[in-house]
Amino acid sequence: MTKPSSREPDHRPFAFVLFGGTGDLAMRKILPALYAAHRDGLLAPDGRIVSVAQTALDTSSYLRWVDEHVKPYIPGTAIDDSVWRSFRERIAYVALDASQPDAFSLLSDTLGAGRGRRIFYLATGPALFVPICRALASVGLTEGSRVVLEKPLGYDLDSSNAINDAVGQIFNEDQIYRIDHYLGKEAVQNLLALRFGNSLFEPLWRREWVESIQITVAEELGVEGRGNFYDQTGALRDMVQNHLLQLLSIIAMEPPQSMEADAVRDEKLRVLRALKPLLGEEIRQSVVRGQYHAGAIKDTTVCAYHAESGVRQGSTTETFVALKVEVENWRWAGVPFFLRTGKRLAGRIAEIVVNFKPVPHSALGAVALRPGSNRLTIRLQPNESIRLSALAKQPGMGMTLQGVHLDLAFDQFFQQDRMEAYQRLLLDVIAGRLALFVRRDEQEAAWRWVAPIIEDWATQGSLPKPYASGTWGPAAASALLARHNTCWQEEEN
Repeated sequence: MTKPSSREPDHRPFAFVLFGGTGDLAMRKILPALYAAHRDGLLAPDGRIVSVAQTALDTSSYLRWVDEHVKPYIPGTAIDDSVWRSFRERIAYVALDASQPDAFSLLSDTLGAGRGRRIFYLATGPALFVPICRALASVGLTEGSRVVLEKPLGYDLDSSNAINDAVGQIFNEDQIYRIDHYLGKEAVQNLLALRFGNSLFEPLWRREWVESIQITVAEELGVEGRGNFYDQTGALRDMVQNHLLQLLSIIAMEPPQSMEADAVRDEKLRVLRALKPLLGEEIRQSVVRGQYHAGAIKDTTVCAYHAESGVRQGSTTETFVALKVEVENWRWAGVPFFLRTGKRLAGRIAEIVVNFKPVPHSALGAVALRPGSNRLTIRLQPNESIRLSALAKQPGMGMTLQGVHLDLAFDQFFQQDRMEAYQRLLLDVIAGRLALFVRRDEQEAAWRWVAPIIEDWATQGSLPKPYASGTWGPAAASALLARHNTCWQEEEN
């Protein structure tokens, strides 16, 4: 049977079981995304949502919780009351302790027999992934089902492998959906379309024409009450190992034979395996880690990381990482990829910047030789867009060059509403499309690459460099690029 595309209604029945149904992720992302899919007519009429959590609620009281906590995060226009009521009718609630296998018979009774596909979304801490999967198997709920695993999937390569091994004994690989919501963003999808749907850029997408590539994911927020979790994780594990390396693999991958799941993921894996290892002194030269101190975000004073609730006294956990990465293959040899992510930075932005090489000789002045004069900026957030920057002649006498740009602002060009990342990914899970989810060997390759950095930080005892909240991170991150005659592109209007 042909699987429907992300914008086509899928009328096959399903049961979407959301573990962690009263958690932050369910409230902010998952339930709003399911509502948007319901509103747009993309869910089967008899598709059900079963929220599971330890909180002692019945379905009626849980629906009141949904009214209060989920509605504020619904994307788009005003909520239609009749659509909201029909969405609520899909939802049931089961109170159980996910660490107690005996309690899962109640979930089995709620789901009943038949009723189509079962999707188990584990929006819980990773410590519960294996117990939940084993409990589901004990009550016969895993056959033909799908399981969605949220990050972080483990703390390092060994713990990640332990989880994958245990889950893999219960679910086949094609039943496991390791979610990375950046892969569902419209601009990332358009990066694939830009590269593989047009002949314009492909000849330039290589070392002969590209001088450097930057990937930035910056947040203004701090740990936001998640100090206990974040202090055990840090920016390298939380962002680099998954989001940033996934974005890098999409930028650098070879054209896949098709857009089928394994064709795309095979090419991403080749990039991850081609990453030049960072070892010993190379780590000190190519990696900058930092930790935010007190400062101001939009004229509001904010505290230092070590003063956040749940953070250990004297913590050396990094809240900022910048790296220079190289891909050792024919297409990209010698091209530096600069990755940067951090909390409490000067702006909330996620973007990819492809800096093309300047002309080899300029008859029009030194400006044509300036690095970054020709660049492609793919903005992922807050406003998804693609900008091509070039040089043009200023009006008037003489031949004075000035930077200009061509913009594709998706919200202005396309009349239909854009699909949020979680909505697209949840619809893909329901329909059984794996292309936008991370395969186990991809995840292992990413963990294997970051492992020497984690080990070096632990053994060398070096401290993260301080940076004031509201800035763009430690000065060493700018020096990292200056050594390559370039600089970070800061936020453009």
